Amino acid sequence: MRATLLSLVALGLVGSTTAYPQPYQDTEAVLSASASTNQEKADAVKEAFQHAWNGYMKYAFPHDELRPVTNGNADSRNGWGASAVDALSTAIIMGNKDAVNTILEHIAGIDYSQTSDQVSLFETTIRYLAGMLSGYDLLTGPAANLVTDTARVDALLTQSKNLGDVLKFAFDTPSGVPYNGINITSQGNDGATTNGLAVTGTLVLEWTRLSDLTGDDQYANLSQKAESYLLNPQPTSTEPFPGLVGSHISLDNGEFTDGAVSWNGGDDSFYEYLIKMYVYDPKRFETYKDRWVLAAESTIKHLASHPQSRPELTFLSSYNNGNYDLSSQHLTCFDGGSFLLGGSVLGRQDFIDFGLELVHGCEATYNSTLTQVGPESWGWDPKQVPSSQKAFYEKAGFYINSGYYVLRPEVIESFYYAYRVTGKTIYRDWVWNAFVGINATCRTDSGFAAVTNVNAAHGGSKVDNQESFLFAEVLKYSYLTHAEEAEWQVQKGDKNTFVFNTEAHPMRVKHT
Repeated sequence: MRATLLSLVALGLVGSTTAYPQPYQDTEAVLSASASTNQEKADAVKEAFQHAWNGYMKYAFPHDELRPVTNGNADSRNGWGASAVDALSTAIIMGNKDAVNTILEHIAGIDYSQTSDQVSLFETTIRYLAGMLSGYDLLTGPAANLVTDTARVDALLTQSKNLGDVLKFAFDTPSGVPYNGINITSQGNDGATTNGLAVTGTLVLEWTRLSDLTGDDQYANLSQKAESYLLNPQPTSTEPFPGLVGSHISLDNGEFTDGAVSWNGGDDSFYEYLIKMYVYDPKRFETYKDRWVLAAESTIKHLASHPQSRPELTFLSSYNNGNYDLSSQHLTCFDGGSFLLGGSVLGRQDFIDFGLELVHGCEATYNSTLTQVGPESWGWDPKQVPSSQKAFYEKAGFYINSGYYVLRPEVIESFYYAYRVTGKTIYRDWVWNAFVGINATCRTDSGFAAVTNVNAAHGGSKVDNQESFLFAEVLKYSYLTHAEEAEWQVQKGDKNTFVFNTEAHPMRVKHT
């Protein structure tokens, strides 16, 4: 689950770019036909990172985001420097010492107890807390030679604990299911009576890792208590298929308030974390794995859907009270990677095969558009095809509901897992094709902008915002696919020594 489309639309649409210092390499040269080797492609992704980082540093640091069209700044994540913290693990993996040291210095000075804005427990956990914990795991592990000042590295863990202590009051509800929208200065909340499935179920990896590193169990206990309601859903009517559960949970008693099922935004990363918690520690979290297997098997049986115009494609539908919704989202396209990871770890070829079907379906949303970049959302209900898209639907197998691309990573993420699990170069090529399309469509003089229509020339209009997950995810997965073998890379079977959180921050698994 990521930032909503509406939050970006509110920023306004703009079409031109403004002056920006030259990147350190000629992008056209990097992305020419000469970029044929993996090293050249990895270097091209490094150049894109440096280009975006230079723009952020010049025009936006230490604010949260760069406005890459007007060269301004924005603070949608409480003004603590979200892009810097989110970029840390990618900068480490790329060996970018200058960026790493700048970020470490910044993190040491953040006062997480101060913000004038409402705090999202979910977004703060996956970006800030995970970014710091991942940086600590990498810099005390396989990247220990990158920074000589150990005090700066130690500050990552200190600040992680500080942040956990600031946020933990969110769990102070009758059930222990936390508020997501909180006011850390007043210890107040947004008055919600329910919390979402993904928002509740995408805390446990980070908060458990914080406990494991600090030796203080309180953080793990808080997140795991909230998760316990999701593992044992009540009432039973809110679990229409084994393992697939509703979308909202009561803060009062931990019961689900609906039985609407999907892998879309709002539900997505709950399922993602079930299998990843098992990767993190198979001894403690076998129950999580069992729930993921149930959900995966039910998804194949009940949610898999094939467009009439292209029945060879596979998408995931949604289900609510006997009705199926034949639409999906870019956010949902992490699903192929989840099936591939689970299938590889558990030795289940059926999950791997289905994961590859999902990967191929999501790839079609990219290769069918004018920009070769996929849309925010699409549908394949033959009764709902817009008259203006009938020819497109017949050829592509789907019609576009929202043509925005907001720098999302999920399709590239699943391509990466497909390559790492199968070793087939076609999936590496798909990552490269997606990166080239994004670079051509979204690049501005100072960074990368969201666009309004992936099926229009130049992506339509540009949206003046560069989300921090461009650094954390899009560029990381694009780089890792072409980079050399390393300890942090996804491995086949039970050989993983790191597991990626939903923001692509790799954290060391507990049993290594």
